[in-house]
Amino acid sequence: MLLTVLKLLLNRCSRHFTAFTTIGALGLIVGLSALPASAATPVAQAKTSSSASPVILVLGDSLSAEYGLARGQGWVALLEKKLLTEKMQAKVINASISGDTTSGGRSRLAPLLAQHKPTHVVIELGGNDALRGLPMAMTADNLSAMTEAAQKAGAKVLLLGVQVPPNYGADYSRQFADTFSKVATAKKVALVPFFLKNVADIADPTSLFQADRIHPKAEAHPIMLANVWPELKKLLK
Repeated sequence: MLLTVLKLLLNRCSRHFTAFTTIGALGLIVGLSALPASAATPVAQAKTSSSASPVILVLGDSLSAEYGLARGQGWVALLEKKLLTEKMQAKVINASISGDTTSGGRSRLAPLLAQHKPTHVVIELGGNDALRGLPMAMTADNLSAMTEAAQKAGAKVLLLGVQVPPNYGADYSRQFADTFSKVATAKKVALVPFFLKNVADIADPTSLFQADRIHPKAEAHPIMLANVWPELKKLLK
């Protein structure tokens, strides 16, 4: 009789213990689920908060260096404002120098990549190569080298194509314009075929250029940005 009573007590205790354990486990799960995400997954939260905004490096010549303009009127400065209006967090580094060639840009790029670690590189060079009569093969080689260097550094590249005036000769003008598209195709990067579209090819282009007829006026720079923005925006997504 005593043995039977003891067995009944043990069975009842066992059932209570099992129920308590199950309820305790469920309570732990519910409790963790109710915690804020930062408390439940601190590693994931820390990783998300440390994600960096894009860094856009513009490597150009006088067309991007605000030559003859008041500060803030150039297309690169307008790009910074555009990013704000689009509510896109990004840092813009303008590493443009008036008179620079593709050779100069190539020599300057490595330290710029190391210093700023850009996620995007916009290359606006080549116009001074044509003005100085430098070999197109050299221009193409420099553009290719800069593109490769930026890609190896983990950046997306946008080339801004330059076209020379018709007085250079139709054949030369065509070959020079093709240089940018060939490099872009070979390296699989984005391209703006003609950076000065709707500026240098209008009925009276002198109306949008400074007295030297080489550098665009401030009124032209929003148009230049409008040529760049659609391609750059795609790369920023």
